[in-house]
Amino acid sequence: MLGWALTFLVIALIAAVFGFGGVASASAGIAQILFFIFLVLFVVALIARAVQGKPPV
Repeated sequence: MLGWALTFLVIALIAAVFGFGGVASASAGIAQILFFIFLVLFVVALIARAVQGKPPV
């Protein structure tokens, strides 16, 4: 999921350089949403491992 967020971020940056404002803002919004979903899933996974008693990797 982090890979998808980075992909949309790159698309947003390229679109912004070429002046496609609508595409750039849409891609940046998607990248931001995917990044926050990734962070939430990462924190949930860390908490689940801590509850199971396994040390963090």
